[in-house]
Amino acid sequence: MYFAKMHGAGNDYVVLDARALDLDWAQLARAMSDRHFGAGSDGLILVVPSRSADIRMRMFNPDGSEAEMCGNGIRCFAKFAIERGIASATQGPLRVETLAGVRTVAPIFQGDKVVRTRVGMGHPILKAVDVPLDPAYKPSGARGSQRARKASQGGRAAVMSLGEEIALDWPLVVQGQEFKVTGVSMGNPHAVAFVREPVERLDLHTIGPEAEHHPMFPKRVNFEVVNVLGAEHLRARVWERGAGETLACGTGACAIAVAARLHGLTSDQVDITLPGGVLSVHWDGQGEVVLEGPVEEVFRGEWTKGV
Repeated sequence: MYFAKMHGAGNDYVVLDARALDLDWAQLARAMSDRHFGAGSDGLILVVPSRSADIRMRMFNPDGSEAEMCGNGIRCFAKFAIERGIASATQGPLRVETLAGVRTVAPIFQGDKVVRTRVGMGHPILKAVDVPLDPAYKPSGARGSQRARKASQGGRAAVMSLGEEIALDWPLVVQGQEFKVTGVSMGNPHAVAFVREPVERLDLHTIGPEAEHHPMFPKRVNFEVVNVLGAEHLRARVWERGAGETLACGTGACAIAVAARLHGLTSDQVDITLPGGVLSVHWDGQGEVVLEGPVEEVFRGEWTKGV
């Protein structure tokens, strides 16, 4: 079974053509993702047929759980499928089916190689119970957010219509520390915390697991800690649900940009510096979130270990 090892800003994946395969994908993801006894990755990505789009992506975390969506993963997926002739983007952006819905990927070429991709990530889900966050943890006296209203200049409906149901600055206590989190779903749940302490100083390896499994989040959560460096620049680290800390996270970058925009901290366009590189996100406060970043194939291999 042949595979490619790929990454987007250091967020690395094993990608394979699974159109003619039927295996225990959860077990294979655990085996291949292992960094000592496998190929090593932040997850396993499968190329499979679709009935509603050009092609379908499935993504399994290193713990074997299947994710609804993966922003950097879909960028690796598109490069893999386009460069191998499995799918074509000559007639427009590639339409990819995911568990979070159909997403569009526009490749950026250098010669015949895809070096960057721009992904239409869909509209963010902001209603707290749909992220989901448990309403029992809603702070007493919470009234949506005047900052969210201020950030939605021009009466942008996507923000304004949600009113008090947006989870902004909900207190989350982990490891004896309180974080004010904003809930955003990009097809998968995120909790974004803006902090004053430099993110590199936070002990995310102890904070992250407790945040991921906190009862506030019925489906677990991806947890982001963020420093605001300016209206167009943020720095962040991400603890990913089912994977642990990763060098970058595409859906996480989108959730960070949305949360920052809701708080009136940034403009429509923002660059987010993560340990593995920079991802660019555009969100105007009402439409689709657009993610752009680099993508690279590192090596190809043959998996011979049984599953």
